[in-house]
Amino acid sequence: MVWTGTWVAERLGVELIGDEELPALLGLALRRNPKRAHLLVSGVLGKHVPRHPSVVYGAGLDLGRRVRTLLGDEEAARAVVLGYAETATALGHAVADGLALAPYLHSTRRPVPGVAPAGGFEESHSHATSHLLLPEDPKLLAGDGPLILVDDEFSTGNTVLNTIRDLHERHPRERYVVVALVDMRAAADRDRLDAFAEEIGARVDLVARAAGTVRLPEGVLEKGRALVAEHEARHGAIREPETVPLASAFVRAALDWPRDLPDGGRHGFTPEHRERLEAALPSLAAGVAEALRSRPGTGRVLVLGFEELMYAPLRLGTALEEAGHDVRYSTTTRSPVLAVDDPGYAIRTRLVFPAHDDPADGPGERYAYNVAGGGFDAVVLVVDSAADTPALHAPGGLLARLGEHVPHVVLAVVPSYVPSRAPETAPYTPGTAGTTRTVENSGADEATADDTVTEVPDATEAPERSSMLPEPLRGPAFSSYAPEEVGWLLQDLSDVELEAPTEEREEAIQSGGAHYAESLPVEYQPSERYQELFHAALEASAVRIARAVGTVTETVLAERPGTPVLVSLARAGTPVGVLMRRWARARHGLDLPHYAVSIVRGRGIDANALRWLAAHHDPADVVFVDGWTGKGAITRELAEALKDFDGFDPDIAVLADPGSCVRTYGTREDFLIPSACLNSTVSGLISRTVLRSDLVGPDDFHGAKFYRELAGSDVSGAFLDAVAARFEEVAATVDTDVKELLTADRAPTWEGWAAVERISEEYGIHDVNLVKPGVGETTRVLLRRVPWKILAKRGAGADLAHVRLLAEQRGVPVEEVDGLPYSCVGLIHPEYTRGATGADGKAVVSR
Repeated sequence: MVWTGTWVAERLGVELIGDEELPALLGLALRRNPKRAHLLVSGVLGKHVPRHPSVVYGAGLDLGRRVRTLLGDEEAARAVVLGYAETATALGHAVADGLALAPYLHSTRRPVPGVAPAGGFEESHSHATSHLLLPEDPKLLAGDGPLILVDDEFSTGNTVLNTIRDLHERHPRERYVVVALVDMRAAADRDRLDAFAEEIGARVDLVARAAGTVRLPEGVLEKGRALVAEHEARHGAIREPETVPLASAFVRAALDWPRDLPDGGRHGFTPEHRERLEAALPSLAAGVAEALRSRPGTGRVLVLGFEELMYAPLRLGTALEEAGHDVRYSTTTRSPVLAVDDPGYAIRTRLVFPAHDDPADGPGERYAYNVAGGGFDAVVLVVDSAADTPALHAPGGLLARLGEHVPHVVLAVVPSYVPSRAPETAPYTPGTAGTTRTVENSGADEATADDTVTEVPDATEAPERSSMLPEPLRGPAFSSYAPEEVGWLLQDLSDVELEAPTEEREEAIQSGGAHYAESLPVEYQPSERYQELFHAALEASAVRIARAVGTVTETVLAERPGTPVLVSLARAGTPVGVLMRRWARARHGLDLPHYAVSIVRGRGIDANALRWLAAHHDPADVVFVDGWTGKGAITRELAEALKDFDGFDPDIAVLADPGSCVRTYGTREDFLIPSACLNSTVSGLISRTVLRSDLVGPDDFHGAKFYRELAGSDVSGAFLDAVAARFEEVAATVDTDVKELLTADRAPTWEGWAAVERISEEYGIHDVNLVKPGVGETTRVLLRRVPWKILAKRGAGADLAHVRLLAEQRGVPVEEVDGLPYSCVGLIHPEYTRGATGADGKAVVSR
């Protein structure tokens, strides 16, 4: 028999090394994902590959029995089993069945109206909440007995370690057991688990069916991308056999599901629930069998579950199998995988259909693998009532897609269980559920059986199971800043080709074909003359910048009790945040936490980053930091975005506020901040942030690149050091400035916004987004966009030297005007097409 990893192994050089059983347990496939090349496909999990239900269920039962032997009955009775959604929901439940004495809970992506979370795992990849813990009894996780965590594979151990770390802080335990079908950790990961257990003073055991490692050759990610692209170009993105036009309708199975019996472990499943289900399974299976008999010739049957709903379909499958039917079992999924019709490949076919559970992010693709062409005479599709929607029954929906390939389709609907009483915890508000944070409130509403539920949105490239939001990226691995200077709440996209010619980007942006955050401009390489201007400007303005840094920092410290948490808006705010941190340390001995997050005009702030912050700090302590204000678009963007997140103050602290948009600032003068003169080479070698759906899923932080190759041109440290060296010199002046500011009327007047609207109309642009006021924003126009012209305040001097040089290099006219509230204003070409620039790429002169 051909190993189902052969196709990938031969082409990519991927190897499985370890126990003899590994090839029988795992196959290989290629992800349609730019960040990960291969997928380990389990042969006994029942997710992607249909298997006999008894094999799938038996794998979990066996692991559970081994855990019971390890713990002993007394400890097993004090334990709680926790499974990870979506992939391991049935596996975890089967482990709990094998243990027999302990309740079961699995994480979920589906918030349930009226049910407040007792905690939640926030994922590393979400513009929406990721995985929640919604036990009907909030005391379920509060005990001190063993906690058993179940996942399908244990690769690095990061998810489990982070889960234990956060739960242990709230409910310390003496013992944890990690359970997986396969343990694929490297030696360093095993050592890390041992060290971690010693660190928290707890015993952490591991139980796995088989162990080994995956050997990945150098460049496997690039090779994988190329292989996927080549195969899809040759065969198309989807491999489906010819349809079998036999089924145009389906029949419903009559399921007499026991009243008030949970459909799975989303809200907890106790040993008593297990007894009730076992007693009901024969009659439930009989209802399905009756529907199957409505059409003759249904010998080979597939029971197909639905995403997180894996356990109920699995148990229906085992009951049908025990009754003598030839049954296989698998479930639908969110994970996009390349299908290749080859015996040595784990994913032979795939069906694509729209999500049918009314996800909050709107329509999206879902998948069923190895169903088409699987030789099935009938499919029993098992969904919960929340997913029995018009989309399920629509043309092109899952029922119709199944009917194209299988002669007989049966629909079995399990009632979506909603707890009769919501936990006595605070009602869920997006952004307030920190990582496994327990909140208390006596005012949660009582849910009813008529409540509907919706699945949390997930993008095409989202992983199938929860992975904890990672710790912030830090230098020198990511950025040239020292690790203590800033933690980046971003994901590293350094290996992805994101740069596009400026003219192409502008055309796509203005035509509506792309958003500016979906690509990056080619990094500007400053000429020798321009670099000289930068250093001259830094020398001339260091005192003024130091004074503004001191003023804004002291204002924050005076008005924010406790220890402020600086959160810079990447990337312009990051150097300012570092300087504010240095000031607080130099003047007050304070070691302020500092992070950088992404905010995108028109798309909002990175919600996952806010969730991470809420999980690790009091939102009331967070102070958002930016370099300067222009017309105040980002100020408004932040205020709008934070409406969905409790506790965060939308006021931004900036170095310079020439637009009069905020009340916390170092100065309202529009002067040159040298960090605006350059791109990544003055910002820790980090690119502008990226938000693109095929790279940044709902479970990801926004992305950015680390330009390590530009280290020879990096002046990030030189900029910080030059300004910090002047702190002592300006200390007395800062004290005077802050005393005056704290008693002054600092209410924003938004005069900058009014000026932008006036300029937009006077110059016939009619789009404020194409008017970029202030030295910093004008510099960005010249470095990143297709400029039309520059308006300079008459008499502006050295602050505009670099602007004039950039304008000269790009052939952009500089027009001196009177009455400008800013030193300068950059105008983006209002009617841009490729023809708007000549062969040399220079902008068209004003007509």
